Amino acid sequence: MARVPSELDETDIVQLLDPSGMRRASAAADRGDSDRFAADLSADDLLALYRDLRVLRRIDDEATALQRQGELALWPPLRGQEATQLGSARALGDGDFVFTSYREHGVAFARGVRGADLVRVWRGTTASAWDPDHVRVAPQQVIIGAQTLHATGWAMGEVLAKGEKGPDAGVAYFGDGAMSEGDVAEAMVFAASFRLPVVFVCSNNQWAISEPVTLQAPGTLADRGPGFGIPSVRVDGNDVLAVYAVMRAALERAHTGGGPTLIEAITYRMGPHTTADDPTRYRTAEELAAWAERDPIDRLERLLRSEGVLTDEREAEVGAAADEAGGELRAACIAIPDPDPLSVFDHIYAEPNRQIERERAEYAAYLDGFTEAQR
Repeated sequence: MARVPSELDETDIVQLLDPSGMRRASAAADRGDSDRFAADLSADDLLALYRDLRVLRRIDDEATALQRQGELALWPPLRGQEATQLGSARALGDGDFVFTSYREHGVAFARGVRGADLVRVWRGTTASAWDPDHVRVAPQQVIIGAQTLHATGWAMGEVLAKGEKGPDAGVAYFGDGAMSEGDVAEAMVFAASFRLPVVFVCSNNQWAISEPVTLQAPGTLADRGPGFGIPSVRVDGNDVLAVYAVMRAALERAHTGGGPTLIEAITYRMGPHTTADDPTRYRTAEELAAWAERDPIDRLERLLRSEGVLTDEREAEVGAAADEAGGELRAACIAIPDPDPLSVFDHIYAEPNRQIERERAEYAAYLDGFTEAQR
């Protein structure tokens, strides 16, 4: 079984907002000045964070519905992990470059990806849905853990180009299951050896598809960082303030020549691994209910209500914004045109390639064998 909240040892977990929505001093004060970073957020900043969390959940729910209705081939839901994604992404600098897994739709959203671009890949119409240079987010990675190598290689290029104390950071997002992959170990060895500006963000959502994190990690995942020579920190991934604070500290370290950091964000995947998964086959309703009490959006809402920031009028505005975003996603998804079949051969190589041209001609001849109605 995965860990439920009552089983977590929180003495070493950075938490600035408890599940009831009360502010608290960090339980891991020696991990750095997280409280200082979180204190930088104004009431308007917090309200904007809350709005984005609500909008992101609405987008995720809409995408799940679109898949169930046959408009998307697949969708990896992020419900429950919104604070980990948005809290960390809002701390990023403009020049930092992000390498994600297939679930970080919230990170892409925070970097400016909108509408159809969030779902093009999952509709099966393209292999890459946005311009990576524009949003500073690489195409989503399906191969487990490979993006850690990409982030590390990118960071090496930054150091070679700008020097150790002036680079932007490469940021890799991956799940708890990826921590058992050799690619992740290799990336951390390389990043530590060359003191590269990399932040490794492990979203420990307790389940690597159907296998609990306790099966692969009797201890904590963060404990593996020091073995590679990388300082690590565990943060309550359902506490958007703590995630933001810890990420800012890690980025400051990366930007000033301090080298890599490993962040283990303790969160929970409330939905299925993907829409092809049935989580009721491997986890209990009691576990789900226990984590629901730590919902990241409810937690921030309670804080904003208690501090008088979130009024009924503002709540209605947030709800309207979330509904509008969901409607826009649906309309944009359904309006995506089917690509020309031969476009699958485009952008494979930078220069003309005889093999690709031969395959294109063979596929064109195959398509010509069908009538228009059959196509």
